Amino acid sequence: MTAGPDGRRTGPRDVGPPGAGSRAVVVTGGGSGIGAAIAQAFAAQGDRVVVLDRVPGPGVIEVDVAQEDSVRSAFAGAREQVGTIDVLVNSAGLLTESPLEGMTLAMWTETIAVDLTGVFLCCREVVAPMRRRRWGRIINISSQLGIKGGMGLGHYSAAKAGVIGMTKALALEVSADNVLANCIAPGPIETPLVDGISEDWKAAKRKELPLRRFGLPTEVAPTALLLASDPGGNLFVGQTLGPNSGDVMP
Repeated sequence: MTAGPDGRRTGPRDVGPPGAGSRAVVVTGGGSGIGAAIAQAFAAQGDRVVVLDRVPGPGVIEVDVAQEDSVRSAFAGAREQVGTIDVLVNSAGLLTESPLEGMTLAMWTETIAVDLTGVFLCCREVVAPMRRRRWGRIINISSQLGIKGGMGLGHYSAAKAGVIGMTKALALEVSADNVLANCIAPGPIETPLVDGISEDWKAAKRKELPLRRFGLPTEVAPTALLLASDPGGNLFVGQTLGPNSGDVMP
C-alpha cells in the first residue's frame, strides 16, 4: 500500500470487508440500556461481541472510559478475545440534571469526561488498525440534545454536541481509508440512564414528542446494524441519524 500526493493511502485493501456474522465488535456501555441492546443485536447475527462497561459482570470487561490507562487496558483485553476490532460502538454515558447557574464544576467536568473525552479515548484505540486494514466502522452514540439542547442539561448537551463535531472531524480524517465514523442521536429512551432525571422533566418531555412516548433500546439498535453493514452503511460518512420520536426533524 502506498500514499498518494495528499498523504492518503492508496492501493487494494489488506483484507476484504468482513461480513455480518464474522466481525469483531466492541460496545462500550454495553452492560445496560442502548449499549446492551446494540451488543445483543450484533451477537444475534453471529458477530463476536466484547462488552466494555464500568460495572463488571460475566463476559464484561471493566472500564472507566474517562481514564486513559483504563481504556488502554480494556481494549488490550478486547483484542485478546477477538483480535482486530472491526466495529466500535461508543455507548457509555452519564446523565445528571442541574440548571447551569447551580451546576458545580465537578458535575460539569465528570459529564464531559465520560460523555466526550471517553469517546475520544476509545476512538483513538481503534483508528490506526482500522486504517491499516482499510475497513472499519465507528458508531458514536450522541443525543438529540446535542442538536437542540435541553433545560437543566447544559453539560450533557455540550458533551453530546461535542461528540457530533468530533465524529465529523474524524470522518474527514479516515474515510478515505474506508473507515466510516457516524453518530446515532437518539431521543429519550427508556433506560437506566434516565433514572437520574426528574419525573417532572420526563413528563414534560413526553408531551413535547410527536410520538408522545420515549423510545426503547431495541428501537435504536437496528440503526447501529445499518451503519455497520456492508454495503448498506457504505455511504454514511460523518452523519447523525436520529431515532428520536420526532423530537428533532432536520
